[in-house]
Amino acid sequence: MYVLNIITMKQERPSKLIGWLITSLDLSWIQAIAEAWKLISKILRGLANEGMFEVMAYESTLELLDNHGKRASFQKRKKVRYLQDNIIAYPDYAWGDGEILLNYKCSPGKPVDRYRSGFKTYVLLSLREVKNRGDEDEFNIQWGIRNGFLTPDGFWGTDISNRTRHITTNVIFPKSRPPQRTILIEENSGKTHKLGSGHKRQLPDGRWIVSWGKRKPRLYEHYLLKWWW
Repeated sequence: MYVLNIITMKQERPSKLIGWLITSLDLSWIQAIAEAWKLISKILRGLANEGMFEVMAYESTLELLDNHGKRASFQKRKKVRYLQDNIIAYPDYAWGDGEILLNYKCSPGKPVDRYRSGFKTYVLLSLREVKNRGDEDEFNIQWGIRNGFLTPDGFWGTDISNRTRHITTNVIFPKSRPPQRTILIEENSGKTHKLGSGHKRQLPDGRWIVSWGKRKPRLYEHYLLKWWW
């Protein structure tokens, strides 16, 4: 009996050890899968509710109105879809050299406040109605700029602060002073792209236009269209 007990114990110990290891591994895998799922769920929820709205399409046009860069105008069209309920205001902002936001106009919305923070000037637009998740708006905004482009080189920047499906940037130059060279800079990524002749064309009235566009631009990227003229 004594010998048999020893044999039995020797046989039972490996079985118990293997069972314990299997149980431990099973628990570890279950816990790992559970934690991974929690993380994925958080990411998906964050992407779904990121920001107040997403941008369906954004097109901006800067026009230099004289050969010296003393007068310029800017207009933009931004189609947005709201991602939250009970939205009653829309934030707009601008920055740049010289005098900006001259004769500011917008539709829809009404400017109700303006303040400066850092190098940006913010304009708060009252929507005059309540917007909910899934609602859409198309904002058409324009303003003038004085003494903003007096140097031989200049640039115009676009911040991607919300999820955006497509952007287009246009810069229009006077007939007698076209751009000599243009590049596109992804400032945060540290990338520079030369814009070839395919991005530049002459309009019927003689003015020159440089256009650049991108589908699904990188979130939080700062794109600079830079020129020498």
